[in-house]
Parts: sequence; C-alpha cells; structure tokens
Amino acid sequence: MARKIVVTSGKGGVGKTTVSCNLAVHLAQRGKRVIVCDLDFGLNNVDVVLGIEHLGLYDVTDAVEGRCRPRQTLVRHPRFPTLFALSSNRVSERYVSPQAVRLILDSLSPQFDFIIIDSPAGIEDGFHRAAACAGEAILVTTPHLSAMRDADRVAGILKSYRFDRVGLAVNRTRKDLIRRGEVLSPEEIAKVLAVPLYASIPEDDKFYLDNVNPKSRTYRALAELVEELPFRENKRKKA
Repeated sequence: MARKIVVTSGKGGVGKTTVSCNLAVHLAQRGKRVIVCDLDFGLNNVDVVLGIEHLGLYDVTDAVEGRCRPRQTLVRHPRFPTLFALSSNRVSERYVSPQAVRLILDSLSPQFDFIIIDSPAGIEDGFHRAAACAGEAILVTTPHLSAMRDADRVAGILKSYRFDRVGLAVNRTRKDLIRRGEVLSPEEIAKVLAVPLYASIPEDDKFYLDNVNPKSRTYRALAELVEELPFRENKRKKA
C-alpha cells in the first residue's frame, strides 16, 4: 500500500508544489512508484511544473463522477517511468468530498509506493480535503515572518489529524541572511513551529524542467529521509 503524504503550507507562493514535484521525482529516481496528486482545485499546477500539461485526458473529478476509471486519470512522466501525475479540475464548481477523493486514491494505492498530495495553501475546505486523504504531512514555509505565522496556524491544525508524522521543509533559505541575523535559521524555525525539520532548501538551488531538478542534492536527501521513515498504515482520519 502506498504511503500518502500531503504537502501543505499556510501561505501561498512558498514553493509547496515545487517541493511536491521534486520529492516525487527523486523518489521515482530511487525506483519507487509514485503519484503526485494535485488537489489544489482551480489553481492546480503540478502538470505544469512536471512539464506534462498537454498529456492528460482526465482529472480526479472525472474519476469521482464516474467518467473514467481511476487508473485512466494518471499521466506517466516521459522521463521518469515510475512517476505519474493525477491532475485536478481547474473549472469544476461542484463540491468534491474528502471521502470521494480518498476512495480514488485508495483504489490506486496497492499499485504504488508513494502518493504525494499537493494541497491548496491555507486552511479552507481544499486543505481539509487533502489532509483527510493522507497519513503523513510535510509543512512548507519560507523564513519570512508572514509565511511562518501562517505555517504556525497550519501546524496547529495538522495536530488535530491522526498523522503518523509531520515534518517541515524550509524553502528559499539564504545563508547570508541567516549569518546577518535577518532571518531565523531552518533549525530555529523548526523549534518555533515545534515540527521536526526534514529539509532546508536553498534559494539558489538550480532548476530543470521548469521547477524540477533531478540532480538536486537537497531533494535527494529529502527523498532518502522520507523513504527511510517507518511506514504505519493510517486508516483513521478526520474528514
């Protein structure tokens, strides 16, 4: 059964989708079968970041409403054969329940090792839809005060879910600003948020294929850490 990991943030624009896609790419490069599921309805960009925006025929809403089988929603990445994307709908105004999405992901789970769920930013219905489908969470923030304040709010809400674990990825870190005391270090941010630090991602990390960097040592280390964490299937979630 796949480990389902929701990648979320309090503030938009902190690099949540970039972290989701890079983590998925590096897990796939390690031989894992991975789905990146985009549950940011209306503002979904996983397919764009992965460079496969023209390849999909169906999205998760099509599967929920019975227009296709769950497997037909998946798009295999042309460069990483064990990596698949599951897009969400940009225009659907219908309510999609957490239970409906969870059924789709559960039906795909036996065929995969990881399902990385890209959540909308914030704490509205979309966030809860994504969180309710997962057993683990990665909280993404930048060192900026506004992003940290929003991340603190999300961290508190994540504790109300029965996750196996929650980790922190601090994006766009700069050693020069940390040395001058202008921003907190990733370790200090993790202490403030009371969330274990998974990754510190430099702002000057080079990117390929839009925002995906298959050679990044930072994301390789994150994938190794995530892969090595013990898995305990979590069947009870707060909807």
